[in-house]
Amino acid sequence: MSQPSLPDSFRALRMLKDDAGVRAEFQTLTPQDLPPGDTLVRVTHSSLNYKDGLAVAGRPGVLKSYPITPGIDLAGEVVFDETGTYAPGQGVLLTGWGIGERQDGGYAEYARVRSEWLVPLPPGTDAGWAMSVGTAGFTAMLAVLSLEEHGVTPERGEVLVTGAAGGVGSTAVALLAAAGFTVTASTGRREEEGYLRSLGAAQVIGREELPALKRPLEKERWGGVVDSVGGETLAGAIASTRTHGAVAACGLAGGSGLQTTVFPFILRGVSLLGIDSVTCPTPRRRAAWERLARDLPAERLADVTQVRPLADVPALAEQILAGQVRGRTVIAVSPA
Repeated sequence: MSQPSLPDSFRALRMLKDDAGVRAEFQTLTPQDLPPGDTLVRVTHSSLNYKDGLAVAGRPGVLKSYPITPGIDLAGEVVFDETGTYAPGQGVLLTGWGIGERQDGGYAEYARVRSEWLVPLPPGTDAGWAMSVGTAGFTAMLAVLSLEEHGVTPERGEVLVTGAAGGVGSTAVALLAAAGFTVTASTGRREEEGYLRSLGAAQVIGREELPALKRPLEKERWGGVVDSVGGETLAGAIASTRTHGAVAACGLAGGSGLQTTVFPFILRGVSLLGIDSVTCPTPRRRAAWERLARDLPAERLADVTQVRPLADVPALAEQILAGQVRGRTVIAVSPA
């Protein structure tokens, strides 16, 4: 196992705010510029999520202070850990806990964090794999686990994934298909039908179908739902979920509002499950990552993952917000 050394300086993408507004800028930092923490990690890989796109594009609501390094995911190797939990050179990953929002995140070659936030890389995996999963895939896994825990099984009928061509959606399609479910993928990008079917979707529907469902109770169709869109899409999904089905809500790409009624919940016993990947407890994190390593090995992700350099992040941010990024994007932060 390699023994990383403390850097004199390193490269980081910083978000700055001044009288001219919010902007992204590449800067050279020193370890003294890093936030407090007990563990220093050399970051080799990060990833691009919708929230990262919002942050780097300067949209309000994500970043809580300036200047800050965005990037809500990171993976790499430990330089030192004051708690003794991790040995120098050990491979780790980190998602959530406010990095890239309230504290410097993964778009820098080094990060100082709390050791309790870290998860060891599962055996047989590496940092590149971890970031091909990233927060998006981790969130999808939490959603699938929640559906299973609430009694959603393949025998209960087809399951729906909204925003299916995005990072959360595409991983959810693959995970559910691997678990034996009949998956219907909802997307606004019908040109991605072949891609979604390659992930395991049995059927692909247009995103306009769900918002068109306006009645309090629609025809029962879905045994379970993974929704990354929110808004009218989520409302339509709830109204058409089968008796004692469950809906896992984990995104708001289509809006944060929810106009619905109590009828699906009190007449059909539908469960609405909130998925929070930011403060998810450590034991559940580890269980989710172990399941991901089993069900989504690197070879399954190769065709749905692109690797881009850190320098491309500002342009990629605009592309993911415009719906032009499918699957997963790994950011190569520093040489492995």
